[in-house]
Amino acid sequence: MRFFSKDKDENKTKSKVRETVESLLVAVFAVMILRSAIVQAYHVPTGSMKNTVLIGDFLLVNKFIYGARTPDSIPFLNYQLPHLVFPALKNPEPGEIVVFKYPPEPNIDYVKRCIATGGQVVEIKNGDVFIDGKPEGKKRLLRKQYDPEEQRQVLFYEITRENGKRYVVRHYENHNLANENYGPEKVEKNHYFMMGDNRDNSSDSRFWGFVPRENVVGEAMLIYWSWNKFLPLYKLPQKVRWNRIGSFLE
Repeated sequence: MRFFSKDKDENKTKSKVRETVESLLVAVFAVMILRSAIVQAYHVPTGSMKNTVLIGDFLLVNKFIYGARTPDSIPFLNYQLPHLVFPALKNPEPGEIVVFKYPPEPNIDYVKRCIATGGQVVEIKNGDVFIDGKPEGKKRLLRKQYDPEEQRQVLFYEITRENGKRYVVRHYENHNLANENYGPEKVEKNHYFMMGDNRDNSSDSRFWGFVPRENVVGEAMLIYWSWNKFLPLYKLPQKVRWNRIGSFLE
């Protein structure tokens, strides 16, 4: 008959616990590296990018394309860490949707559209954007539609830029565009001018200035989930915006 000592059983149990803890730590570390360097999920809480990005959209953001970086903060704590930024595949270009650290409070991430880059001159006249003295792009009225969330009639315009980028911006029908003026201002070197597609309801570079290159986090790529928070829970099937899930952003 063979006997096992209590100490051996305890050692085996401790060994299994240790292996489990080590495996979890490795998994957490791998997720942190993936999250910080390649792709990350973001939830959108505001309507500044409507209708391209809606409140309740969940986005996947490509962090590798503009230069992966090591973790620069401790999660849930407003504490910044020294970090490294790796070489970028490209820099943000006008027309792209960019996630960046909000310059006045870098612990907050914003998502806006890049309108101009360093060296370009931005001017807004009666709500229309001009870059280096030329219109932002060819502007075409698509439709007028009532927005029940903002309780306004909204005019939707398609913008087609010279570089081929196309996107849709909004203006309130009854908004006094004569008050929508800015500049002309030259964008500083290694900085970007960002605006929301919901042009009359967006806190952006018109109000708090340019975005430094080091604040750029990544390019918004895909809506992987969308949830209408304005509908009650008993309308659960309608709360999920099924038609937006899997949509690529442009």
